[in-house]
Amino acid sequence: MSVTRQRLAVSAAAAVAALTMLTGCGSDDGASGGGEKKLPETATGSLEHIASEVGCKPDMQTDADTIRQAICKNSDGDFNGRFVLATFATDRGQREWLNGAKDYGGYYLVGRKWVAVGEQKTVTALRGRLGGTMEEGSAHMNGGH
Repeated sequence: MSVTRQRLAVSAAAAVAALTMLTGCGSDDGASGGGEKKLPETATGSLEHIASEVGCKPDMQTDADTIRQAICKNSDGDFNGRFVLATFATDRGQREWLNGAKDYGGYYLVGRKWVAVGEQKTVTALRGRLGGTMEEGSAHMNGGH
């Protein structure tokens, strides 16, 4: 495994571990009723720009050439949650990070060269602001959430 891949794998594992510590493993099915909202165009830009789109002041954890990663906390009515936001220098780096992270479970909102990781309700709410596609980690690690 190359040094870059090792760093990405360690970073992915650290993101999921940090998220687990921040949010716990509590399940709030929080299924929202109502009609489907039209999703916005998928956000693009720097980590800071994407964070500002959801009212987050990012707490930087990793600031490297290949990946920038921060913990975000938000409480604004649409959602109340903590999540990890990561941006990547390349599409390949993003995909490698996701492939490693998804082994640890979790819920992922994926945009072009960025990922948000959090509880299902938080990631679903983020999608209403940032667009993107939802991906789910390994089912055996999500504990039926």
